[in-house]
Amino acid sequence: MAEKKSSGKRKYSKKAGESVESAMHRKKSGTLRSGRSGKKVTSRKQAIAIGLSEAREKGAKVPKKKTGAKKSSAKKS
Repeated sequence: MAEKKSSGKRKYSKKAGESVESAMHRKKSGTLRSGRSGKKVTSRKQAIAIGLSEAREKGAKVPKKKTGAKKSSAKKS
């Protein structure tokens, strides 16, 4: 099997990983709720996003959110 290459710096801290793991467990047990609406989270990707967001709030090392490229609203005539 291929060995993991340790290149020094971690992209996400261990605390961030633990926070995502906690969110995944809460999703599995059905107790993870989304923020604004309070609906039950069923998506794996959404659970990961919530875990990372919680880790970010606690001050864990998490890369910044990626934002989409903005479209130019000014039309050329």
